Amino acid sequence: MSRTNESSPLPGSLSVNPILDKWVRLVPGSAGPSSHGVTVSPGKVDIGQGISTALAQIAADELDVSLSRIVMKPAATDTSPNEEMTSSSLSIEHSGIAIRFVCAEIRGTLLQKAAQKLGVSAERLTIEDGTISAEGAGSVTYWDLLEPGLFQRAATAQFRPKAAEEFRLIGTDVPRLDIPAKVTGRPSYVHDMVLPGMLHARVVRPPSYEARLLSIDDEAAVRAMPGLVELVRDGSFLAVVCEREEQAIRAARALRNRAKWDDRTNLPDQGAVYEHLKTLPKTVHVVHEKADEAARAKSVKTLKAAFTKPYIAHASIGPSCAVAVWNDGKPEIWSHSQGIFPLRVDLSKSLRMPEADITVHHAEGAGCYGHNGADDAALDAALVARAVPGRPVKLQWSREDEFQWEPFGPAMSVEVTASIDAGGNIVDWTHELWSNTQSTRPGRQPEGTWLMAGWHLADPLPKPPPRMIPLAGGGGSDRNAVPLYDLPNSKVIHHFITEMPVRVSALRSLGAFANVFAIETFMDELAEAAGVDPVEYRLRHMKDPRARAVIEAAADRAGWTSRKASDGTTGMGIAFAQYKNKQSYCAVVAEVSLEEELRVTRCVAAVEAGLAINPDGIINQTEGGVIQAVSWTLKEAVPFDPSGVRCMTWDDYPILRFDEVPEVDVVLIDRPDQKSLGAGEAAQGPTGAAIANALAHAAGVRVRNLPLTKDQIAKALL
Repeated sequence: MSRTNESSPLPGSLSVNPILDKWVRLVPGSAGPSSHGVTVSPGKVDIGQGISTALAQIAADELDVSLSRIVMKPAATDTSPNEEMTSSSLSIEHSGIAIRFVCAEIRGTLLQKAAQKLGVSAERLTIEDGTISAEGAGSVTYWDLLEPGLFQRAATAQFRPKAAEEFRLIGTDVPRLDIPAKVTGRPSYVHDMVLPGMLHARVVRPPSYEARLLSIDDEAAVRAMPGLVELVRDGSFLAVVCEREEQAIRAARALRNRAKWDDRTNLPDQGAVYEHLKTLPKTVHVVHEKADEAARAKSVKTLKAAFTKPYIAHASIGPSCAVAVWNDGKPEIWSHSQGIFPLRVDLSKSLRMPEADITVHHAEGAGCYGHNGADDAALDAALVARAVPGRPVKLQWSREDEFQWEPFGPAMSVEVTASIDAGGNIVDWTHELWSNTQSTRPGRQPEGTWLMAGWHLADPLPKPPPRMIPLAGGGGSDRNAVPLYDLPNSKVIHHFITEMPVRVSALRSLGAFANVFAIETFMDELAEAAGVDPVEYRLRHMKDPRARAVIEAAADRAGWTSRKASDGTTGMGIAFAQYKNKQSYCAVVAEVSLEEELRVTRCVAAVEAGLAINPDGIINQTEGGVIQAVSWTLKEAVPFDPSGVRCMTWDDYPILRFDEVPEVDVVLIDRPDQKSLGAGEAAQGPTGAAIANALAHAAGVRVRNLPLTKDQIAKALL
């Protein structure tokens, strides 16, 4: 048993949620010692990234109990520590470290009590699956030592978590806790929830963001439809509540056909969207600047290139859903939101009631990394359930709702200018970007709401002003805009566009996808101008040994040294980034085949995330990130015209098909002597850039506008 310095600050999320038993509780079993358990209640949520498994490993290791004793409790606003949002790949850094310290303190406290009870020094004690023993003095379990209120106190951070050499579970591949139910078809998602007496609801959306409801023709005919329990109308918020789901679908269709709207749509033409964005109101920020005039004076050649990324949908396979019930004037809501506490803030505003009267439970959704319609569906469900108090209501979005109304990942433009000296070394670099905000998540603004239904109520809430995420906090549009390379001169200019033509918010990796795409494809162009191999060129400009290691590992595994000259049909490209310049390192080598369309045949990704809690989990995240980025890079763009978003079905928004998924090979570099780093969003940017570089290697042309469709490639070849 070791203590840390008594003045140590509380780490991670423990600093704002210090009560020990808010995080971890020892639960005596009714069937003897074998049934004793440990309940772990993080405020972070599992959205398919497997965080519940990694946090369970941490708790089991620090407590010296078997993994089978750990029960991971889904986050809820009435029982869990407030960890705000599950985003930005911070769950291990914020929640994991908090749980480590909590469990270390529980273990240390119980060791002290066991030493007193057994009459021995603490140094003689050993722990095996929660049983504390001393040779010749007997044993006692954690649960035997419990006293009322023992851990209903603030953490002290006086007990040292285990060192790497003491780990049994951390750093090993344990089975994912969330997978068995999903692969065997057991109810897992909020979409699967069935509560006694549950009703079903659908919302009838306006034809555009700013449209307002004028009237409903023959409303009585809708109210008379079979199964209809309630027609909810509050300003321009319009919904139906029915006994059965198919009845709700029919009633919503009938209501939609009868609703008359004042439509105010006026979107830009899709082909001119990037030029249009640059004309909108904006604020300009120099977010990074480094100067060395002597180095700049050595410039002999300057290159410039412009890159674009379109609006991208989250495209969740399962459209957004929520369940709500009102009892005694208070709502209880189940949502697949990534931030149940921030969601509660905006629910409070929209429902005009205290936060303390609202309970939000996290329930898994069918997959989304970013801000899709989950939070909106939660408010929808609360509004319709308020009209039928005492009966739970499932509010399900349709595929059309999801594509039309979710907030998209913002369109971006990036311009990069760089100069090289006579030896081909980069002596000057300027990165200029244009983008809307990268986050309109709820709970972040003191006034107004980003929850869509709040705008449509008879007493509406305003939209808050858009928020620019500071680069010091990880950045938003400018995330990863500062090159990690060792450059004597560099400048990053962020044009923060404050007016939004279409609804936008956080999509996995935020601005890093576009910025890394621009930086890393431009690095290849500079390498070509300098007459240097792309891998060698990156290493020439990179001092960070951990960055160099992933670049070299990816190149070695992919067989980079045997890369052949361009043959017009196949190519290999590389790209690198450290996510947010402070989280996981990742390098990707992509191999492509140029057929009727560009096809990615293989990706090798080398990733380093410090201490790997669950190596297979990091590999899973990297594989998924690569595949998602392949889809973004080759296919995805939200279609729209001046009359509105023209995306209704998968035919309008194609994504990567199973038969198009490339072979993905992940090399994991584990560094148990380093702190754990977020790994969920490291692969997206490098994957997109590696594909573009592989295309350039294959065809000898640069395509700088995403996605890399056959039309874009054909234009470049002309």
